[in-house]
Order: sequence, then C-alpha cells, then structure tokens
Amino acid sequence: MRRITLLRTGLSAALLLGTWATAGALPASAADAPAASPQAPASPELLAAMQRDLGLTRDQAETRLAAEKTATAVEPKARGAAGSAYAGSWFDAERGRLTVAVTSAARAEAVRATGASVRVVRHSAAQLDAAKKRLDSLSAPDGVGSWHVDAKANTVVVNVVAAQRDDNDVRAFLARAREAGPVTVRQTPAAPRTFAAGTVGGDPYYTGNVRCSIGFSVHGGFVTAGHCGSPGSAVYGWDRSYVGNFQGSSFPDNDYAWVNVGSGWWTVPVVLGWGTVPDQLVRGSAEAPVGASVCRSGSTTRWHCGTVLAKNETVNYSQGAVHQMTKTSVCAEPGDSGGSFISGDQAQGVTSGGWGNCSTGGQTWHQPVNEILNRYGLRLHTA
Repeated sequence: MRRITLLRTGLSAALLLGTWATAGALPASAADAPAASPQAPASPELLAAMQRDLGLTRDQAETRLAAEKTATAVEPKARGAAGSAYAGSWFDAERGRLTVAVTSAARAEAVRATGASVRVVRHSAAQLDAAKKRLDSLSAPDGVGSWHVDAKANTVVVNVVAAQRDDNDVRAFLARAREAGPVTVRQTPAAPRTFAAGTVGGDPYYTGNVRCSIGFSVHGGFVTAGHCGSPGSAVYGWDRSYVGNFQGSSFPDNDYAWVNVGSGWWTVPVVLGWGTVPDQLVRGSAEAPVGASVCRSGSTTRWHCGTVLAKNETVNYSQGAVHQMTKTSVCAEPGDSGGSFISGDQAQGVTSGGWGNCSTGGQTWHQPVNEILNRYGLRLHTA
C-alpha cells in the first residue's frame, strides 16, 4: 500500500484506523512509565476542544494543562513520602494542585514538601484496595455497572443502574459488598457496553464484520481493545488491505490486545486529531491523576475530551467483568473501541466501553496502556 502522500496530509486516510498514537522506546510498565516530557504549547485546536468539552476559557485550559503536568510529576514523589499511610490522590481542578490523602497526620508535612495538598482520612489505599479485591471475587448481576476505589470519598463506590436498584439480586450483591469493607452506592443511568461496531464504509480497522479503532503504535504493531478480535484474527485497514493479525487478546477479565503490522503498513507515534485538533505526537505514557483532563480519538466520534473520574474500576459488562479500568467523562460510540486516550502528550489507554453517546453525553472506560505493554512485553513507539 502507498501512503507517503497520505502521511503528508496529516496521516488522515491511511491512519484512519482509530488513533495512530504511541509512546516511548522503553519497556513501559506502571512502575517504569517515563515522566511527562517537556511539551510544546498546546495548539489552538486542542485548547478549543478542551473549551468545548470542559467548559473552560482558553486561559483556563492553558493553566489547567500546565498544572496537570506538574501534578503528574508530583504524584509518585508524594506517594513515596506518604508510605504506608498513603490513601490515594487526585487532581483538584479548582485549586490546580494534586491532593494526597493520608491516614496519619505525621506524614502530612513530608507529603506537602513534595508540592501536594494533604487530606487526612480513615482508610488507607491498601485497605480500600483489599475491600475492592473482595468485591472482585463476587459475581455481579446485570444491574451492577461497576465498582472502584474513590480516594476523594475514602470508600469503595459501587455504581448501580438506576432502574434496577431495587432488584433482589442487586440488593443481595450490595449486602455482600458492604461486608467487604467501606462501601458507598451511587446510581448510574445505564449499564456499560463495549463500543465495537458493525462494518460501515470508509472507517478504520476491520476484523470480520467488526470495526474498531487503533490505540497506540508499538514497535512492530499497535495496541487496541481485546473485545475487537481473538488471537490469530486477520486485521484489515480502512481500505480493506491486509494489515496483520491479533497476536494476543484478552476479554473479559481484561480488555486489551495487540496486532502486528506489515504488508506495507508501518507504525507512527501519532494520535489522529481528525481535523478538530492537529495530529498529536505521543512522547511517553506517564499516567495522569484522577481529576486530570484527558482526550480520546476514535473512528466514529473522532476527538472528544473530558476528565479522569476513577482508576482501577471493575466494569460489569454483559460478557463478564473487566478489571483495572480507568473511568472518564469522555463520550464514545460504537466503532470507537480500541481508540486512544491521551493526556497532553502522554498515552493513557485504549477505549473499552461505556454508556451514553456524544450527543447526550456519557462515560467511558479505558484499559491503561502501561498494563498492556507490560503484559505483552511491548515497547511504545514515541516521538
């Protein structure tokens, strides 16, 4: 396939496979993720997207991006300073700072010295994670959408579909959940679903009659969502030419996969902006904190932004539970599955599923990219 000309036009057509993006030439794991690198000023288009989706002025968007970059760098230092008293962290958008929860006031000063604000709480992150793990061992009914540790609320939050809150099976699950540890129940308007789509002309990659979106380029291929294809399945590009095959795939329990790239296709460290913003270079995979802004690129709804709402959330799809997901306020629709979540120039994850749409709003989960790289021993392709 000849794509030189297409690359000159912003990678539009040849890279329509969802979100050609990437990150760094090192074995990326959550522990080894590179720190956020120096970043050029945000483009006018990116700032406009943040203004549209987050309700910000241009100055507020610029200020927020700078503050989030600082918070991302501070978080690992603050976690280390908190030690066993660490109870989670989040980006406080109003104050423009990272807040770190601790269970011991004696650790507060050391945490503040890293540049973070401090809140003293009752339950440590280890205690809350243990409670969530006990919930993970339970079988959840359809009326239970997901559950995660909410550091800000210092509890495990269980999200229940509003219309099914009085269902007997839901009530029984919640009773068992409360036995596991501190639990708060919240309502969600709809059950989560994956965002794969049937074949339609002119859009990203296909496997069988399913269309999904590329996540991030890695050396030798790209990562995407596991529910989009099984190991060995052939993958075809926007023009139906052969790209490669699923080399590994996991769904449910996880929702990640990787595809090898050949036959005239190659990888580039770019996430498509779809004309809404310039195509975005990816320079690493430092994980943004809860509360930070994040944007998503996908082959159906293209470019949308929102914020990180929760991490390590268990999502109860009809096909089975998926663990260690990150929840965001970004919308998505069928065909966006597998596409890129990016914060600044840092890869975050691949789109899994959610509820709602980009007309009325909704929420979306992504599988963190560092977990995928770790699982398959891949190296993110970075600029």
